[in-house]
Amino acid sequence: MNSKDLYFRLLRYVRPYTRIFILSMLGTAAAAATEPMIPALIQPLLDGSFVEKDPHSIRLMPVLLVAVFIVRGITGFIGSVTMNWIAHRVVMDLRAALFDRLLTLPTRYFDDHSAGNLLSRLTYDVTQVMNATTQALITVVKDGLAVVGLLGWMLYLNWQLSLMAFLIAPGIAFIVRTVSRRLRRLSRDLQELMGDLTHVIDEVLQGHKVIKIFGGQDYERERFHRVNNRVRQLSMKLVTASEASGPLVQLLTVLALGAVIYFASLQSAADQITVGGFVSLFGAMAMLLAPIKRLTKVNEQLQRGLAAAETIFALLDESPEPDQGMQTLGRARGEVRIQNLSHRYRDEGAEVIQNLNLDVRPGETIALVGPSGSGKTTLMALLPRFYEPESGDILLDGIPIRNLRLANLRANIAYVSQEIVLFNDTVAANIAYGAGFLASEAQIIQAAEHAYAMDFIRELPQGLNTLIGENGARLSGGQRQRIAIARALLKNAPILILDEATSALDTQSERKVQQAFDTLRQGRTAFVIAHRLSTIESADRIVVLDRGCIVEIGQHAELLACNGRYASLYRMQADSASATKLQNQ
Repeated sequence: MNSKDLYFRLLRYVRPYTRIFILSMLGTAAAAATEPMIPALIQPLLDGSFVEKDPHSIRLMPVLLVAVFIVRGITGFIGSVTMNWIAHRVVMDLRAALFDRLLTLPTRYFDDHSAGNLLSRLTYDVTQVMNATTQALITVVKDGLAVVGLLGWMLYLNWQLSLMAFLIAPGIAFIVRTVSRRLRRLSRDLQELMGDLTHVIDEVLQGHKVIKIFGGQDYERERFHRVNNRVRQLSMKLVTASEASGPLVQLLTVLALGAVIYFASLQSAADQITVGGFVSLFGAMAMLLAPIKRLTKVNEQLQRGLAAAETIFALLDESPEPDQGMQTLGRARGEVRIQNLSHRYRDEGAEVIQNLNLDVRPGETIALVGPSGSGKTTLMALLPRFYEPESGDILLDGIPIRNLRLANLRANIAYVSQEIVLFNDTVAANIAYGAGFLASEAQIIQAAEHAYAMDFIRELPQGLNTLIGENGARLSGGQRQRIAIARALLKNAPILILDEATSALDTQSERKVQQAFDTLRQGRTAFVIAHRLSTIESADRIVVLDRGCIVEIGQHAELLACNGRYASLYRMQADSASATKLQNQ
């Protein structure tokens, strides 16, 4: 997308504030109109007051000068404040649009992009856009109109001399165009590096315990220094490119100014121009220096803003999760049928799920077991359509899930993953998340009781109203997991997905939660992923996966009698548990 299209697309976000924008433009234009008034008043001030000594001019000119500066101050204030108000609204709207897009992007997108880079879009890039829509626009309008007004006054005074000022226009245009290309490229690179910098910081904040225990401080310090130093280098290149254009433009302007002064002196000697006219012309040309300098400097802000707009609009243009389904279900019965399902994460990667078939009856508890990488978690990620399968179908109550609306499909599924995600809010708010924050306190307490979480919740400083910190940092692993289980219990969905949901619990808590699961799964379809095979012995069927294929299926006793893969895994865990118990005695 070229610069013109980018800027016009950016200005679409200004459209809701058209009236304020018009007021801002009028204020800015009025402030710019006062620029040529100053040299215009100089001519009658000098010729009338000092040369002709006209009493009327002596009284009137000072009043007019004061009036011009009063008008300039008021209109400039109105133009600047209103434009900044619009810019902050545009930034707020852009951040809201980016945030809304992040909420709808497919899981695959987050797999391919780091959190640091995405955070940089919402923080650093949006700020650059704000500069482009405030200071840059104010400068372009105000100083652009000032330059036009001053040139117009110069042409009115003496068009022959004023034409010399226009000789520098092609040189200025060439400098600005050349510098603009370099600034845009450097700005893009800087934005990418800012994303990398945010990514490094985010990883250090998230992994500070791992860094400390493994002594990774020096490595992380060096990694941060490399990116940080690269940011500094690119920032200096931006400054160098921007600052180099200013002196070059000013040099061209001063050369033209010197030529005008020389030829004006010749005209003055020939009585072809008055003292007031000469000073007014010279003053107008001198006043051109400041706005021309600002106009060349604003190019840096403008190019940074446009480069940021490219990345912002690229994110906004990302396709959301496919949701072409038109059908809806009430409360599902829980019949799940998987037909010829295959999936891979990358086009060139190996298949994680291979031509898998499985029929699950309503209310049945299915345990998925197998070695790491066998496809258990992937299979369960396909059910709520976190990913779209490469081929095959999953049917819920006889309806292909791709034909169901995403929100309706997911409303029928409760999910507890092995990677517990909690929010920096109260215990009650985290549990109420399962019911869309519509649950009463009694319902929250009931869910917490069933998850055996109320025992430790009552001991917290503010009970249910205790803030738990980022991702539950103030809670133990088992406590965090029980909060997540309570959240899933509160949702009361007909389908449960439990991915290592009890892995962080001690034996006593696990037994209690397991009893809660036994009650909860009555009348519901449950998929349980567990590496600890002792927790899924009561499952209706156990599905053993290996490399994305079902290699065994049956009940616990049946699979042990077959003496196959499941029996081998079970014996291995039993031997390991016995050895651990002996060591602890």
